[in-house]
Amino acid sequence: MNIPTIEAAYTGYRGSAWELAHATFYGDETASETMGGACGYGNLYNSGYGTETAALSSTLFQNGYGCGGCYQIRCVQSPHCFKNTVFTTVTATNLCPPNWSESSNAGGWCNPPRTHFDMSKPAFMQIADWHAGIIPVMYRRVPCMRKGGIRFQFQGNGYWLLVYVMNVGGAGDIASMWVKGSRTRWMSMSHNWGASYQAFASLGGQALSFRVVCGTTRQVLVAFNVAPSNWNTGMTYEATVNFR
Repeated sequence: MNIPTIEAAYTGYRGSAWELAHATFYGDETASETMGGACGYGNLYNSGYGTETAALSSTLFQNGYGCGGCYQIRCVQSPHCFKNTVFTTVTATNLCPPNWSESSNAGGWCNPPRTHFDMSKPAFMQIADWHAGIIPVMYRRVPCMRKGGIRFQFQGNGYWLLVYVMNVGGAGDIASMWVKGSRTRWMSMSHNWGASYQAFASLGGQALSFRVVCGTTRQVLVAFNVAPSNWNTGMTYEATVNFR
């Protein structure tokens, strides 16, 4: 097994200041309804995220550029808050879409310009009684702590490579991405949706390398020969180190 060679520039990430928002939950205690989602992570257990996740209002989701970011969330100013719980940490894996048929203060919780978290029920139940339905919260961005390396899941065909980027540590979000075949130069990939990037090129039969830039910190990671020359769509390839 060939281990990818990694070059990375680490800038560190300490998170952001606390801000006010609101939170609800979707699904049940199994979090089965949170699997998949607009970021394209698929089965969240296999992707490394588990049930500690949230769908973001479009103000935070930012057309998918907010995917992978980690947030500390704590319940405030509500009798439904659990007094002994300081906060829970969730990863952004989905979009909470606007509901234009409802007022922003009466059901349209994710309508712009509101900042809102629609959390998995297990994550919500760590900070408040779920019977509350909706609670005021304080939130802040924090570094993502991940096990293992960054994962690149391939979709597409022989002339179109679509790559989902998962399990990113540090700030967690991705701003831009490049791909390099063993017989090509670096090629910029365009943002498709969620955490996916695409290249319209014939890259079959070539070992593939990737360069990833984090949106929040501009951290750069270059992973050489992540996928072997006989790579296939439907497969996931992993770089052996991650952002710190």
